[in-house]
Amino acid sequence: MSWLHCMWGVGAAVGPYIMGYALTGNCGWPAGYRWVGLIQIALTAILLLSLPLWKKRPDAQAASSSGEKPHAMPVREVVAIRGAKAIMITFFCYCAMESTAMLWASSYLALHRSIDAQTAARFASLFFVGITAGRGVCGFIATKFKDETMIRAGQCIILFGILCMLLPLGDIAALAGLVIIGLGCAPVYPCIIHSTPAHFGEDKSQAMIGVQMASAYTGSCLMPPVFGFLAEQFGTGLLPWFLLMLVVLMVFMHEKLLKIVSHK
Repeated sequence: MSWLHCMWGVGAAVGPYIMGYALTGNCGWPAGYRWVGLIQIALTAILLLSLPLWKKRPDAQAASSSGEKPHAMPVREVVAIRGAKAIMITFFCYCAMESTAMLWASSYLALHRSIDAQTAARFASLFFVGITAGRGVCGFIATKFKDETMIRAGQCIILFGILCMLLPLGDIAALAGLVIIGLGCAPVYPCIIHSTPAHFGEDKSQAMIGVQMASAYTGSCLMPPVFGFLAEQFGTGLLPWFLLMLVVLMVFMHEKLLKIVSHK
């Protein structure tokens, strides 16, 4: 799961390079979209050709032979599951924090820290590098540690990165803080998804992942504009405090979830 999400980071990093190559090579921006489109078509073809491989999985064969069919759960029923609200808020806060940091980091560095725009943009992009590299490393150690241990470690690293931005340690610490936050984000998303069957049962995991994704993308879409409104009123220097608020709430709700599932 960590390597799966690591590939997301690789794609997010490679995409701009493809477009940059198209623009600097005088091919025009439509060529960049065309090349990415061809990659997507090739991936789709590979996925279609690989469909028979899924039928060879022993657990899939056992499920089909037993005649069991997955139960389609209404959203109201899913949300009513013990711990569902806690994990939904946890995921909301994580993705809200991640998206806000991604979208506003360069503005914070340039407008509040008065760092030149080129350096600010470069270090904001290193946030992606931190997530991608962190998830690559997590893929090697995820089998040695429990999901909750990985999530807690990530949360501690995120808090340390935010403190680097908050404390009067200078611009270098603030720049490093963004990279550290990215590293801390690395295990959280994959491990939340991976722990779903253990927390809620395999029979409910598909429905639970669905509402988790809904909460995640609500946080990603809603909170960066909320911060933009607040930044317009109080300045972009509010960013570390905004991120800190989201992380503290995320930690609280995740610990609440672990208490709930431990008493089941």
